[in-house]
Amino acid sequence: MKKNVAIRPQEPDLSNDPALRTEAFQQAREARRSELAEDYVELIDDLIREGGEARQVDIAARLGVAQPTVARMLRKLVEEGLVQRKAYRGVFLTDSGRELAQASRERHEIVEQFLVAIGVPPETAQRDAEGIEHHVSEETLAAFRRFTEAQRR
Repeated sequence: MKKNVAIRPQEPDLSNDPALRTEAFQQAREARRSELAEDYVELIDDLIREGGEARQVDIAARLGVAQPTVARMLRKLVEEGLVQRKAYRGVFLTDSGRELAQASRERHEIVEQFLVAIGVPPETAQRDAEGIEHHVSEETLAAFRRFTEAQRR
């Protein structure tokens, strides 16, 4: 007896499409460029929520990097209008920085929830989402969200 199997139309093989590959490489490069800024503003936002301010020493400790590395990145974030430095106080987010931190946090949560929904242990999902969140397209992120919402019903 034959089972009724839904037949999907053959999808085109796009693996060798030069334009698509170029677009994918451009997307990956842009994600790498913004990844560090997103991580920093999200961490700064976390530190501010926890203790009222984010100090360079605390950022370095949380990221496991040297303070001069943090100082260089903070200068870039100031230039990009994402943070403000206040003498003898620390680092604070601008409105743009807060918006970026919130968007990054939401992306992380969606990816993490999706990974858990497909059976990834929560601790692993949390770690893996940290990298994936920066590289997933809006289209894929929306699919992750739809999937996890459907699983809750």
